[in-house]
Amino acid sequence: MRSRTAFLGLLLVAAVVQAGCARMDGTVEAEPEEANAFSYDEAAMPHARPWTLEEFENNPEEFQFAIIGDRTGGANVQGTFALAIGQLNLLQPEFVINVGDIIEGYAEDPAELSAMWEEAEAMIAKLNMPFFFTRGNHDVSFPGGKEAWRERRGPNYYHFVYKDVLFMVLDSEDSPRPEPPPEIRELTKVYKRLQTEDPEAAQRMLAEFMSDDAIVAALGRPVEFPEDQMAWIEKTLREQADVRWTFLFMHEPCWENPSGSFKQIQALLGDRKHTFFAGHLHYYDYDEIDGVEHITLGPAGASWHHDGPGNVDHLAWVTMTDEGPQIANIALKGIFDRKGLDPSLFGAYDRKGPSQ
Repeated sequence: MRSRTAFLGLLLVAAVVQAGCARMDGTVEAEPEEANAFSYDEAAMPHARPWTLEEFENNPEEFQFAIIGDRTGGANVQGTFALAIGQLNLLQPEFVINVGDIIEGYAEDPAELSAMWEEAEAMIAKLNMPFFFTRGNHDVSFPGGKEAWRERRGPNYYHFVYKDVLFMVLDSEDSPRPEPPPEIRELTKVYKRLQTEDPEAAQRMLAEFMSDDAIVAALGRPVEFPEDQMAWIEKTLREQADVRWTFLFMHEPCWENPSGSFKQIQALLGDRKHTFFAGHLHYYDYDEIDGVEHITLGPAGASWHHDGPGNVDHLAWVTMTDEGPQIANIALKGIFDRKGLDPSLFGAYDRKGPSQ
């Protein structure tokens, strides 16, 4: 009799589990159905409705992140980068990636270098979301620069995976580069002062500096990636072979004059779905090479080096979809808060090119 009762009890428990959740009083609570995010009065609109579709773009696997370009290399005195940080908080991306040149650099005094970092980090600390750094030449290509980076930011190249997408931050400043002019720090100070006192003289000074043969050669040099970084790149790609997309970030657009090691990186990527992003040139440019998008961002406050439509302070807004990334470039002047346009801020965006 006892075994029969126990058997019937097990059947009852199984029935309760199948029907829903059992309450303490023995009644059954049905499993809740997933709530519909979109609802309306269907009885009031049985036929025609004042919208087109009911399938919303709300795939949980999709996400948005922002990329922001150079702050320095002749940072403008209007503080465009600081304003951009506030605008990113308005847009609320899931995270932000910079493509290098956060500080002006080329400081011999450790205290001065530390002050540069503290100034930049104070701006970035106002973001509501994570900010990922990329090493630029102004960040590290001078005595003490690489040591300061290691102390504050850690590794010079790294990767992370977010929602099955691989993000690789490469270091285009890993190999030796030509020594900058010894007067570059003093020239930077003079340029900053002239931006306020005599903007036209500042533009002439910049144009003369950028036409120097040594500077032109440095901007166009092939970037070699040392063996240890190449080994890391190969290992990371091998271990993350099944991700749905790969984004690669670096400061210098190495595809402009590809070195042997950069061509090797392209070969390692093979037919993997991927996109390259860089900065450094302070000018927006788009290249499609063998079906792969290579994007050079314009600045977010850094000086403009030559004329053309690529002279724009902006950020790239990337939405990762099932089909691949959708990329929208947003001019910073086009972003303003709910209070409306503030004409006093236009000076940070309405800048002139070298010959204007």
